[in-house]
Amino acid sequence: MKILATLLTAFVALSHIGFLVLEMFLWTTPTGHKVFDLTPEFAEQSAVLAANQGLYNGFLAAGLLWGLMSKRTDLKVFFLACVVAAGIFGGLTASTSILYIQAAPAILALLLVWFTRQKQ
Repeated sequence: MKILATLLTAFVALSHIGFLVLEMFLWTTPTGHKVFDLTPEFAEQSAVLAANQGLYNGFLAAGLLWGLMSKRTDLKVFFLACVVAAGIFGGLTASTSILYIQAAPAILALLLVWFTRQKQ
């Protein structure tokens, strides 16, 4: 089960790297328009905001990778909890699909990390 916790945490980290790329670099491209259902006009108008959001996703990914590489449960728990909070907020305010794409995998990873942690 510990391997599954690690794999799911890595999946969440890689997903956030993907979100970074989509929001920072592909937002105004046909790929960004399709993924986020944007008009070219809106994409241009909101590109700076999307890039900022992408940067935050990069910080979440970096924190999760730090936790994985250092094998520090506290870091994994903290950054997974941040992803859960962001996913719930995004799901309630932007698109319910964020609950499934972002929050659900992070909740599952958080539970697995928590229940497989070493007792100290």
